[in-house]
Amino acid sequence: MDRKIINIPEVTSNLRKNFVQVPEVIQEASGIRIFGKKLRSFIFTTDVAIIKNTNADAVIAVYPFTPQPAITQAIMSVSDIPVLCGVGGGLTQGLRSVNIALHAEFQGAIAVVLNAPTPDETIQRVKETVDIPVIVTIVSEFTDVGVKLESGADILNVSGGAKTAHIVRKIREQYPHIPIIATGGPTEQSVLETIRAGANGITYTPPTNGELFKVKMEHYRQEENDKYVEDLDHIG
Repeated sequence: MDRKIINIPEVTSNLRKNFVQVPEVIQEASGIRIFGKKLRSFIFTTDVAIIKNTNADAVIAVYPFTPQPAITQAIMSVSDIPVLCGVGGGLTQGLRSVNIALHAEFQGAIAVVLNAPTPDETIQRVKETVDIPVIVTIVSEFTDVGVKLESGADILNVSGGAKTAHIVRKIREQYPHIPIIATGGPTEQSVLETIRAGANGITYTPPTNGELFKVKMEHYRQEENDKYVEDLDHIG
């Protein structure tokens, strides 16, 4: 059945009308219901300023350093949307990942994310310890997804670059009901392709703080230039 098109009133303010918006096409995804909350869009960032100023449904806070509780605490203290916390899997494994996952749960994370190299034993130990969903990242079509699911993965996070949609489609054919989050790519068309391949939710990588600030500074410069020209006209 086609989704009904309805007019959704939007309320904002002069100071908060500028925020990072995820692609509208993500609304085509079915979403994943976690603890009663339906989540479709997952913003991929640890920048607390962006986290505080986005319309994404949730944050996926994964970063290329060993996970640190202080970083989790900072994100949790700022975010007013659910947070999925990275707890290792690459350099950080075993008991340390288990402890970080438990700490993330205690701080309010709605799920924990383990990276692709995570040993199956670590997935199992994290699953046995925490009472929130365990998300395992899949980066290759050759990953044995069945073993990841048997080890305790509740949700798959597919990040396969240009092959993401292909990997999602392959997983969906084998596992029709497993929840899948996936990277959407740079365009609305690539996002839609990933959704049609079977992704329930989409991760969106926002512009950096520097890129966003560059646009704003160019606007400010133009305003100053226009003001200068206007002043000259008045003098003339």
